[in-house]
This record gives sequence, structure tokens and C-alpha cells, in this order.
Amino acid sequence: MDQLDRQLLDLLTHNARMPVKEIAARVSLTSPAVSSRIRRLEQTGVIGGYTVVISAPESPRTVHALISVSVAPEDRDEFLADVAAEPQVNQCFHVTGSHSYIVKVACEGMQALEHLISRYQRSGPTSTQIILSTPVDRNHPGAARPFSEPAQ
Repeated sequence: MDQLDRQLLDLLTHNARMPVKEIAARVSLTSPAVSSRIRRLEQTGVIGGYTVVISAPESPRTVHALISVSVAPEDRDEFLADVAAEPQVNQCFHVTGSHSYIVKVACEGMQALEHLISRYQRSGPTSTQIILSTPVDRNHPGAARPFSEPAQ
């Protein structure tokens, strides 16, 4: 991967729908050359996919949290099946440290979050952090909100 590939990735990260013609103009290449490079980045797995970031304030899922769970090795398959089947789960990370997994969730309210935590406590001890804001979000650049002090 060279500097041009990094420029392409940067442009696509900020706007995955940017037309190839516009990308080509910005990096001083022909459209076929840009298309070829993007195809190669996709085929080698550097570009793992494209997504849509929905920022709908009317979404019923207003409570976002990280649930850390310590899961015994013999319970991992059952736990992961439960996590994969749960629509409130956005991501699950297998991590080092005092917990086995960190599960990122978006719940419809505190009661739904409490229910999810109780369910995961059957797999082992948990620790939960409620997400207050996302001042930096490199996975979804348009979704990040600039940090500001709360109104007094």
C-alpha cells in the first residue's frame, strides 16, 4: 500500500459514495486507475465494506453503553450465540484484561439496558459504562459530534 492508496482510503472514509471521477481528479489519476486501485484494496481486504451511518434522532434506541463481561471458557460459545442473536448489540469485542468481552449496545431505555446486563451476568461478572457522547468517531466520521460543555 502506497501513499496514493492511503489518499484513496482517506477520501472514501469521509465519503464512500464519492464518484470515481471526483476521486481521480483529487489524486491526479485517471478514473480507470482509481477504479483498479479501489478494486485491489477491496480484493485484498484493506477495504472490508461500505456502510450507511444513520443518525436519526427519532430512533428509539437512545441509551448506548459498553458492557464488559467475564466469561468462563466453557461458556463462551453460548454467550457469543446469545450476543449474536441480540438486536440491541452493535459490536462485541474479545479483549484482554479483567473481562473477556466488551459488548457495545444501543437500548431503548434504561430498563432494556438493565435487562440486558442481567442476562449477561448469567455468563459472569459484568461492568457497564453508559456512553454520554462520542467526540471522536473515526469509524463513522460524519457521525461524530464536536465536544462541547453541557449547558448550565
